[in-house]
Amino acid sequence: MTEPTPVPDVAGGGSRTATVTSPPAARVGTSSEASTPAGVNGHHVDDEPPRNGHAVGAGGRPAHPAAESRTADDVEAGIIALWHTYGESRKQALRDRLVLHYAPLVKYVAGRVGTGLPAHVDVADLIQSGIFGLVDAIEKFEPERGLKFETYAMQRIRGAILDDLRSQDWVPRSVRSRARDVERALERLGARLQRTPTDRELAAELKIGLAELRELYAQLQLTSVVALDELIAAGRSAGGAGSSLAESLPDEGAEDPIATLVDQDSRRQLADAIAQLAERDRVVVTLYYFENLTLAEIGKVLGVTESRVCQLHTRAVLRLRTKLNEQLES
Repeated sequence: MTEPTPVPDVAGGGSRTATVTSPPAARVGTSSEASTPAGVNGHHVDDEPPRNGHAVGAGGRPAHPAAESRTADDVEAGIIALWHTYGESRKQALRDRLVLHYAPLVKYVAGRVGTGLPAHVDVADLIQSGIFGLVDAIEKFEPERGLKFETYAMQRIRGAILDDLRSQDWVPRSVRSRARDVERALERLGARLQRTPTDRELAAELKIGLAELRELYAQLQLTSVVALDELIAAGRSAGGAGSSLAESLPDEGAEDPIATLVDQDSRRQLADAIAQLAERDRVVVTLYYFENLTLAEIGKVLGVTESRVCQLHTRAVLRLRTKLNEQLES
């Protein structure tokens, strides 16, 4: 009994349909029997397994004069024979040829998994992890059960890739799970309320307290990590060198040019206002704010009492405030 099995092509951009025949029903004795070096159920199997999906005869030469035009049935017959030989001998060379034959599966699964990952995750690393999953699938697969190897292998490859990603993740799996719970709760509340839910509504949806929700927010901050060497979208889309994300981060220690200009302008206005004060008021302000003298010490300098200095200081401050307000209004 045969059934079509989708297998990703070598380029990883599509799939071909190959007819998989169970091992007991492998086709032998066809028109290509004289030149096909593979057989099943007692037929002779040459030491050379298929290369690139074609049967190979003695001496490494193609067993069929028109090997390039062999049908999918002929290719599958050779793979079945290779599985049969590997199951009996368990030789590493035969396993490696099976790995080469099914390698496009790794690229296909890695591409599917990589679509939902951040941009800094390299697909080549996923493929490397998937190869180990493919090798493990070949070593543990049992063809005599009549199952599709492609379906079994794709699950093993995907599992190997996800296991490797989890091993590199510094965030505990429990935090990742709670992050998914928060995302699902936000989606449910947003669809129900038709607006962004508040923290109290989200906490009620998750059946936790408001303090626990805020603590959860602090834990989820660990999951928001980006690569600082990643180019920003504008530079990448323009095709040029662009600038990295690190170059776009603000420098907390840098001076704010606007604040500097405002401070310089305020100092200039204050100096102009002080210059317009009476001489004694100007002396009191200068000694008190710039020379850091006390009111009693200023009284000794001016030869007046401390209470009189306090009156002069109050009058000077009121006049300065009036002049500054006039400059702001003008």
